[in-house]
Amino acid sequence: MVKGLVSIIIVNWNGVKWLPDCFGSLAQQEWKSFEIIFVDNASNDESIAWVKRHYPETKIIKNSTNLGFSHANNIGYKHVRGEYILFLNNDTRVTKTFLTELVNVLKTDNLVGGVQSKILLMDKPDTLDSVGAFLTPTGFLYHYGFGKKDSAIYDKQIDLYTAKGACMIFRKDVLDSVAIEGNIFNPSYFAYFEETDMCHRIWLSGYRIVYAYKSVIRHKMGATSSSMNNAYIQYHSFKNRINSYILNLGPKELCKILPIHLSLCFCFAFLSFARFNFQLGWAVLRALWWNAKNIKKTLKTRKYIQDILRVQSDKKIFPKIMRYPGMSYYLSFM
Repeated sequence: MVKGLVSIIIVNWNGVKWLPDCFGSLAQQEWKSFEIIFVDNASNDESIAWVKRHYPETKIIKNSTNLGFSHANNIGYKHVRGEYILFLNNDTRVTKTFLTELVNVLKTDNLVGGVQSKILLMDKPDTLDSVGAFLTPTGFLYHYGFGKKDSAIYDKQIDLYTAKGACMIFRKDVLDSVAIEGNIFNPSYFAYFEETDMCHRIWLSGYRIVYAYKSVIRHKMGATSSSMNNAYIQYHSFKNRINSYILNLGPKELCKILPIHLSLCFCFAFLSFARFNFQLGWAVLRALWWNAKNIKKTLKTRKYIQDILRVQSDKKIFPKIMRYPGMSYYLSFM
């Protein structure tokens, strides 16, 4: 491990049009000690050729198939040399001091395990993509600041339940401590909720996730997922969210949150069928079935997390990671 080095992992799938902005802005960084690990998920565009031509010092890993965001990052992680690990989407443009500000926050407190930047929309630079997310009693996340105009109220360092995978940095020793069978992200999560699952383990292990408002990037939200079928996206989102709660919540909170969440999942599926969106309805039911079918393996992993990784109780963590949004918040997603 190289002290002070930031290892930046960028997962790519047919994203060549986003790479000039992403790599170009990284080249302008004030923090000079970084390496880039570029993990390509079997792209059929010119992504790899472009990186080789313009940034030949980049470490390139070429997967033979599309392994998704989660496992591609696991593969990239095996090649890092840095003290700090940054996960960055390919459809981002970063500011000159974003790395400096992220590392500064990590260095101020040994209990800070991970940090998220302030993420603004690429096409609306005065509008927030994400300030991170919090857990709610329904099991659906509360995305703080999502779609809101950037303002002074978001210029405050706060704890988060989960960082957003578009731009988040961690201390490598923390990631190593929460890895399961050598993986920092759950390899059964093709995409969606993988960063939340990992951040939950970091909280259980006694560390915090923090929002660093002075570190600013811009994100072309949904650049990759826009080419995917919505039912496909929702299948993975529902599947992984349910699975993560079974893995990470303590017995008392699991008994509170999971029944509510499962009931809402069934309601969502029923509503989708009622609207003749059969693909979406079946996607949710398939997500539920996947969890039922894999419950034995899930419970085995849960035992390891609860018995070995957990050092913090839910009672201590929840006041920091839980929020209680009103009904209007949930209705806005219907």
